[in-house]
Parts: sequence; C-alpha cells; structure tokens
Amino acid sequence: MQSSPPPLRVGLIGAGSISQVHAPAWRSLGAEVSVHSLTGAEALARAHGFSPVSTLDELWDRVDVVDIVTPTHTHADLALAAIARGKHVVCEKPLARSTAAAHEVVSAARSAGVHLFPAHVVRYFPAYAQAHAAVAAGRVGRVAVCRFRRMSAAPTADWFFDEQRSGGIVLDQMIHDLDQAEWFAGPAVRVFAQSIARTDDGGARAASATVTLTHASGAVSQCYGVWGHPHLPFSSSFHIAGDRGVLSHDSARQDGTRVQVADPRSGGYLPPTDVASSPYTAEIVDFAAAITSGQPANVTGADGARAVLVAEAVLSSIHTGEPVEVPAPADARLAGDTEEAADAVPAPERTEEGR
Repeated sequence: MQSSPPPLRVGLIGAGSISQVHAPAWRSLGAEVSVHSLTGAEALARAHGFSPVSTLDELWDRVDVVDIVTPTHTHADLALAAIARGKHVVCEKPLARSTAAAHEVVSAARSAGVHLFPAHVVRYFPAYAQAHAAVAAGRVGRVAVCRFRRMSAAPTADWFFDEQRSGGIVLDQMIHDLDQAEWFAGPAVRVFAQSIARTDDGGARAASATVTLTHASGAVSQCYGVWGHPHLPFSSSFHIAGDRGVLSHDSARQDGTRVQVADPRSGGYLPPTDVASSPYTAEIVDFAAAITSGQPANVTGADGARAVLVAEAVLSSIHTGEPVEVPAPADARLAGDTEEAADAVPAPERTEEGR
C-alpha cells in the first residue's frame, strides 16, 4: 500500500489582514505551518492550530516553503533570504517594490532551483479564469478593448500610503488589473496614467488611479482603481470586447438582491471569501501542486516581475504627466512564460508590520 506524502512544512511570515486568507488555505491542505511576525503571530497560530516561532532563524530550520505576507518593501529581502536557504517561496503581490529587485529575486530562485510564486490571486477568481479561457479559445475573436475596475475601502495601515514603501494604490491594488490587462490582451507597449490621493478633515484617506494601456496587438485597456471610504465594500469588474463577442462581469451585480456592505473582517479592503470556494485557496492549492509535482503553476516569477515593471511605468507616467513606453517581455510573450525571461527585461523608459 502506497503511503501518503508527508505534509508540506510552511513558514508564514506576517500576520496582518492578508494572512487571514492564506492561513485557512494552508490549513485545508494539512500543511504544518509555523508563523513568524513582529506582531500577531501567536493569535494567528492559535486561531488555526499553527506554531508561532520567535525568530526567522528558527523558522528557516522548520520549513520547506515560505509564504511572505508582509509589507511590500520587505518582500524582496525576505524572498532572497529564503531562497538562499533553499526554500520555495510564495510571495504576496507585488513581488518586490522595484523592477530591479523583482528581477534579482527571480534570478536567485532560478539559480537555486527553487519555486517562486507571486500571489496574483485574481488569476484564480472563477470569473476571470473562465473569461481568460474563453479568450484563449478564440470565443471573442481578436481582443480590441478591455476595461477593468477595482474598488475597496482604503487600507488602514500607514505604510500603504507611503509610496516609497508600498507603491501606493498602483503597486498594491491596481497591479492586479495591470496583470489582467496583459493576460487578456498581451504585452503593453505604452501607458498613460493619472492618480489622486487625499485626506479628509477627519483623517480618512482615499486614493484613485486611472490607467490607459496600449498593447502591442493594437488593443487598448483601461484600468480604474479606488481606495475609498471605510464602508465601501469590495467590488471588481471587467469588460472584454473582441471582434466576435464580448465578455463582462461585475461582482456587485451577481444577483438582483445583493446587499452591498463592507465585510467587517477586512473592513472592505479584501473580497469576502470562504475557504471552500476561496480563490486564495485555489491559488495555494496550485502552488502546492507545483511544488510536489514539479508542474508549472498558473503564475510564475516572471509574471510577477513583469507586473512590477508595468506598475513602475504607470507610476512614472503619474509623476511626469506623460505617456511612458513599456519594454516588451524578453521572449515576446505575455509576461514571460518562463522565469528565465524576466532577467532580461529592462526597466521602464520614460518618454519625458504585516499586510
């Protein structure tokens, strides 16, 4: 009788809001999880039956896979430290705060022979995955126009609004739809973007960004993101138009009796999920299968590096007020289907505490 493989030994670094959807996903797989965080590790571990550890050195000795769910500016250093110790890495988006750092992480993982998975979870949301399959099958013909919208309550932690640490709404929230735009319409060659951030008299902060991407295929994508008032519920939508058909989805209009209120567990910053149907679970299941079987996952390190590159081009356009050219992926495919492709992608060219 064939014995079952041993459970994955996972180190969860960070205990903020996003850890609350990663933790049940690992638990559903029967993983042995150790948690390290400057704050909240014991509470998270207690809630999910995990083991808290007080230092990273202790964590490295106990795990084979590291899941990084910390603030953006820490991602690259933690990923590089894990890779240097031969650990597979799951890293919340963005893969790094800069394109250069993202490439360094991808290159290090390739050299070490370990798996690297940027957590671009929107690829695992059923509506987006099904639409992508339909587009890939040619059901809408040649893609001409894509529109993406993503709205949520603004995050409450200060670091999200510090662009040097987080990249702001573009690198933290809109990077999902920048990735989707290239997933559906192929590589972007130019971006033009505008953004507004404000703080009201009561101290509440909000931000929005609008981006137009021109793709090498001739398609045009528009992305709109909002971090809004504290009671704004999460919602997202897409509209994909080709020369043979249209695909549309709006999470806020899934049925006629939906009541839109913010999920108190996330404050409206994250979409409501349950572990059985959660795209976060689907994402972790895909990553775990890739580790145990050696088969590729639905998102690669190169995809993560490409998304950071496009997001940096967007930030450059916001700062200069001018369109910014986006280099093509090294292998001329969407975002590089192999991790080797990310190393050769240059930086964008200007035309003028837990998560």
